[in-house]
Amino acid sequence: MSKPKWTEEQNAAIMLQGELLVAAAAGSGKTAVLVERLIRRIKNAEDPVDVDRFLVVTFTKAAANEMRERIGKALDDALFQEQEPREIERILSQRTLLHQASITTLHSFCLELIRKYFYQLELDPAFRVADQAEAELLRQDVIEEIFETRYAIEDNEFLRLVEAFGTDRD
Repeated sequence: MSKPKWTEEQNAAIMLQGELLVAAAAGSGKTAVLVERLIRRIKNAEDPVDVDRFLVVTFTKAAANEMRERIGKALDDALFQEQEPREIERILSQRTLLHQASITTLHSFCLELIRKYFYQLELDPAFRVADQAEAELLRQDVIEEIFETRYAIEDNEFLRLVEAFGTDRD
């Protein structure tokens, strides 16, 4: 398999040590750059990092799945390039650890934290996430309650806001 040709910016992002925020347009190679960074850290001879020690957070399930698949493919490619038995064994173990790696969406990661630390948040351990219809009903109830409270106390700022954005209808 041929090595990708990285742009100067991509190569800089790959080589930079430490934390990194990458912001770029769709199709610019962000995922490929991140996968390359991860693989290099996994295969680093002096200080290798197991794949299940990373936290990779995306915005969509499709992006998380794509990231996991690309890391798996990169590990497979590395396996076929490797000659050293110890390194082959390490890559095989990383392939196994990939299933445990935290490669997920932002929402799933946050939900996992809430489920794990519900007691520190003083939440009922049986909490659940509202579906879209329930959430909309709750939003409407909260808006109604806010409006009733603000009208009842004759909050001048609130009344000016309603006047500015409301109509002349009751």
